[in-house]
Amino acid sequence: MTTAATSSQLANLIRANIKPRTERFALREQAGIARLGTFAGGSQPGAVEISGRAALAATPREFPAPDGPGRARLEALEQSLALVQEAFPLMETDVRLCRLLAGMLEGAWLERARAHPGTPATPPGDACDCALCGQLPSPPQRHLSDYSWRRSNGRPLAVKTWPFRQELDSVLMGGWVWNRSLQDADTGRDLRFRYEDDFPSFLEYKRSASAVDITGTALRIQKSLAENFSFNGARALISGLFIAHKRSVDEYWIGRHREGAVTLPQSTPLDLTTYAMLQMLDCEWWHVAPDEELWLEENLAVLALSRVVDDMVDARADAVTGEINNLWLAAMPTHDKAVLAACVLAQIKYICMPESRGVLYNSTLVANTAAWMGLAGRHAVWFDGIPSGLAPTDDCLLCGLEPNSCAGLLTSGVTLRMGCRPRVDTLGPAAAVLSERCRTAHPQAWRLFHQELSVFEALHGEWHGDVEPCWEILRRTYVAAVVSAEAHRAGARDIQADSAPLGTSLFHVLNVGTPGWQENTVLLNYMFGCAHPHFFWAAQRFAPTAMGGDWVDG
Repeated sequence: MTTAATSSQLANLIRANIKPRTERFALREQAGIARLGTFAGGSQPGAVEISGRAALAATPREFPAPDGPGRARLEALEQSLALVQEAFPLMETDVRLCRLLAGMLEGAWLERARAHPGTPATPPGDACDCALCGQLPSPPQRHLSDYSWRRSNGRPLAVKTWPFRQELDSVLMGGWVWNRSLQDADTGRDLRFRYEDDFPSFLEYKRSASAVDITGTALRIQKSLAENFSFNGARALISGLFIAHKRSVDEYWIGRHREGAVTLPQSTPLDLTTYAMLQMLDCEWWHVAPDEELWLEENLAVLALSRVVDDMVDARADAVTGEINNLWLAAMPTHDKAVLAACVLAQIKYICMPESRGVLYNSTLVANTAAWMGLAGRHAVWFDGIPSGLAPTDDCLLCGLEPNSCAGLLTSGVTLRMGCRPRVDTLGPAAAVLSERCRTAHPQAWRLFHQELSVFEALHGEWHGDVEPCWEILRRTYVAAVVSAEAHRAGARDIQADSAPLGTSLFHVLNVGTPGWQENTVLLNYMFGCAHPHFFWAAQRFAPTAMGGDWVDG
């Protein structure tokens, strides 16, 4: 079998462009950890350390050279890339990245299609006796019918997020709009014109692609760029081309599977390195950073983990439909998957600290994704519930997970430390009101809720958010989920059905609607992302069922 040697070229390109972690970034993180030591009682001799290898440290595996249909798709992509390269010569690196990623994607799909249908999602002999893997829950089974709400032509947003664009008002699109708006408002840097940001999303979702003039939009962007060039505007074109190519490849092979022409295994040949690299255009300029931050290793780590947090919950739909860039289907060892998932929790804790603010344009991306999933009904526990009930907080390994920016994820590796949890003795006035509301309305959940607020304020400092909207959200999401978990998941799906309309009705309150909107968001980041009982961790792993092969929708 002829291999394309594309993966090594791609890894070398990324390694050649990565910029080392900035000293300013590292010093502020260290200052935050040192501050927390006073809450946690200083030294922690019993702390557990878990190491995760660097995604780019190993030589990536190579995939077969594309077949005839794959070559035809790549040739069509190349024609478009050549036009972009000719019009914008400064985008040479971006064009090459797109070209190599598309080639690697074609090869990975071809190898998967040629694999034996019984190939496991993780390699044999995969058991790991480390403390982290020992915390992995039993994987729930999922079926295609469980994800009918996920499609972009599914439940509309109760509050429009795209004025005058009926076709884009959906749960999926709302999350992306919310994340982009949060980032823009946080820094005031508006890095691309809005229509340039629209362009990748038009290509990502089928319903919008059928309702919007994609070609006309592309021509308008190109004309505008020719008159007033911006790197990030050109990147919108390139990332849009990659997204369109990826969707065409995914649909081709899933369609062949549905027709019975091939039998795709419920696994993919992606290892840690190729999985991480595949996210570079799926995430990199979708969540555009300033040019001087684009290749910083801390920015690339955030982008890789933004896909992991998606895969931990919502994109298990991709595992059912068979889309290839899914964490649960990848052939990497279970330990690697567990470390990536733990990195998500550690990074959300890091984002709660004031020392993390204003350092990096994309720093809040993972945590904001977690909050939106909770608001849109896509969160783990109010989707699946927790079958085993609530685990005790005493000596909980994940409760003791130390904040970590995970900046070395691609280059030097990550060491996660787990010890004692910080807590404040007395809640601030606003958080105390939330606690009292819970004690009055849901006394069975109050002790845990109060405890998590005290940990949050140790990380974040005194909370100054808006009590009314945050209590309305938390009582119908986090608190309701704790009650559901104690009742062995009774009513979990009802929480899902209730939380999406709630989230969309409060969309603008959380999205720069009040002076405390950032405080509101960071509290939800914590409560949805890493508060006990670690709802995202409860979504870990995936139990294969028959692959549905439904049409891919973003």
